[in-house]
Amino acid sequence: MGTPGRPVRESLLDAAADLLVERGYRAVRMQDVAAAAGVSRQTVYNEFGDKWGLAQAVVIRHNEHYLDGVDAVLSDHDDLYSAVVAAVTYTLEASADDRLKKAVLTGEGGDELLPLLTTRAEPLLFAASDRIADHALRHWPDLDRAALTEITGAVVRLTTSHIMLPSEPPEQVAHFIARIVTRYVGAPEG
Repeated sequence: MGTPGRPVRESLLDAAADLLVERGYRAVRMQDVAAAAGVSRQTVYNEFGDKWGLAQAVVIRHNEHYLDGVDAVLSDHDDLYSAVVAAVTYTLEASADDRLKKAVLTGEGGDELLPLLTTRAEPLLFAASDRIADHALRHWPDLDRAALTEITGAVVRLTTSHIMLPSEPPEQVAHFIARIVTRYVGAPEG
């Protein structure tokens, strides 16, 4: 039913996210999501089509909230180098404590969700790349659009790989990625 001022879709996504973290994908049933949100099972199917559609919607919404954080971090910096360092550090540190992302990456309750961040991650990767590039171009309009768009896609994929398989401390990775970005687009380094 949702709550006053809160649509049914949001209530369903909240319920599904909690259940995915708590039980894992395999153990979550559409009926469980419906019950947690106070609606019928048919309402869940009408809104998302199937369980995969529901899981994908949860991950996409989660990614949008994360990108809001990236926007805020990028806005706090005047130069591209420090903005990239801050955004990558934020991403790596936030991901380390992210219960939903851990559930997806570790395959708790089954690894069925892992493709949402790997082989079927196009919606997330494209949305992240586009949004970050658009933000950077608004903030630094003199940058070459084609070069920035190209490097942003590579940086999102590189950062994602460090989320999945961390190898160095976040700040070290962030400086490495910032050097790549600034050298590629011809911006000054820190």
